[in-house]
Amino acid sequence: MRKYEVLYIIAPSVDENGVKETIERYNNVLTNNGAEIEKVDEMGKRRLAYEINDLKDGYYVVTYIKGDAQATNEFDRLVKMDDNVIRHLVVKDED
Repeated sequence: MRKYEVLYIIAPSVDENGVKETIERYNNVLTNNGAEIEKVDEMGKRRLAYEINDLKDGYYVVTYIKGDAQATNEFDRLVKMDDNVIRHLVVKDED
């Protein structure tokens, strides 16, 4: 099993309950596909480096996982269809 960093930015229009539900939903997607969540770092609302779809802020979440490509592929597939997530990135950790 490999280590991954999964970063995603939730739109600022999503309320606090929506943010918690989104984080829980994607954590479940990862664990249901065989990944083990080591740490979830909710960085909170921050200014974006550049505007994305006329948005200037976003809610940053970084999740550190151990798993295989199946979990990250399913996460990637589902997050692309979610309008509440404005950007995402999955990086393989080379420890």
